[in-house]
Amino acid sequence: MELTKKTSNHNFFSFLWHSAFLAFASNFMDVDTIIPGMVVESGGTAMHIGIMSAIMLGGSSFTQLFFAPVISNKHYKKKFLLLGINSRILSLLGLGVMLLYFNSHHANVLWLMFIFITTFSLGGAFANVSYTDIFGKSVLPDKRKTFFSTRQILSGTIVLGSAVLAKKVLVMHGFPINYAYMFFIGATAMIIASGGFWSIKEETSSQLKISGIKSFFALLKAELKQNRRLKYFLGFINTQGIAISFLPFVILYSKQMFGTQTGDTGMFLLFKVFGVVFVSILVLLGAKKIKYNILLFTNVLLTLSMAVFAIFLSNPQSLKYIFIFGGVIYSLYSITMNGLLMEVSGTKNRTLYTGFAGAGNILPALFPLVSGAIIDWVGFKYFFILFMVIISLAAFFILKIDCKK
Repeated sequence: MELTKKTSNHNFFSFLWHSAFLAFASNFMDVDTIIPGMVVESGGTAMHIGIMSAIMLGGSSFTQLFFAPVISNKHYKKKFLLLGINSRILSLLGLGVMLLYFNSHHANVLWLMFIFITTFSLGGAFANVSYTDIFGKSVLPDKRKTFFSTRQILSGTIVLGSAVLAKKVLVMHGFPINYAYMFFIGATAMIIASGGFWSIKEETSSQLKISGIKSFFALLKAELKQNRRLKYFLGFINTQGIAISFLPFVILYSKQMFGTQTGDTGMFLLFKVFGVVFVSILVLLGAKKIKYNILLFTNVLLTLSMAVFAIFLSNPQSLKYIFIFGGVIYSLYSITMNGLLMEVSGTKNRTLYTGFAGAGNILPALFPLVSGAIIDWVGFKYFFILFMVIISLAAFFILKIDCKK
């Protein structure tokens, strides 16, 4: 069935509904500040932060390599999308209950956190495979860049308000009760957000069929030969992609170097949100004029600047600038990644390419683990230097992708 403008507009707003309430929820389960803050408060070390970041920021995306072959064989994927988001809701509720009723400083409880974190992250990766395919066939092409930019500004506006609320919740009670309330609020907002997915009209059938894992990797090999931009796209994710694992280590760095507290974590969240909103407004205003290449190179430069600033950081008051940088970088990466995936892939193989993108998360999955070990062994300075070297390589892949839009 051909997608009509009416159905496209309906789905456009359904996706925005989900994005709006997910934005509200995001501050109560933020992977850059709140969750690493919980891990540090529970006695976590650099290795624990590394494991957490590997699971949430790289490893979960890597699993899309294995989810995609299964989901691609289904003509309609809405039920898989709902399964993914519901598993995330249950994980948040589980974390909240655990923090509310158990001694959170017990060693076994720290590892139980990672079980819930893993389930939460895998649910997101599982849902993302279906999300990309459904979005690609349910919203007309001329509305996509507008959607991504609108989603960022809408999310940023809502996030500003919820960030203030999240900061208040963090200081209302001591640890671990404050974090338990954070996750309960986040789960409630995600339940409301799921209403957008229930509302989606998935009228167009997906055509791509994959017979199994072996067939999937054969397709990956074939696509790498036929689509030269794919290998550079994967190279870009493997380099620039490590940027999203930077801020959790800054949380640990601030705790060890300056003795920051829970209230400071709330402030860091506010500064990150400010960065997200600021760049979202700029991109939205220039959505039809700014090419992806400009955004991509700008993000590389900003990421390098953030790391240089962190190396020479001398007082806790300056930490806020790192989180502002982090918000800008995260927002630009989110906008450009979705847009690049749509451009590099074809019209009928977005689920396949979402799975391929998992191969681009090998380094983002391993980097936090290596970083945790480096920090424990030789300190943060060498972590910052390694980070900058890998980020610099992203410029080469951006040149090769040569995005036209």
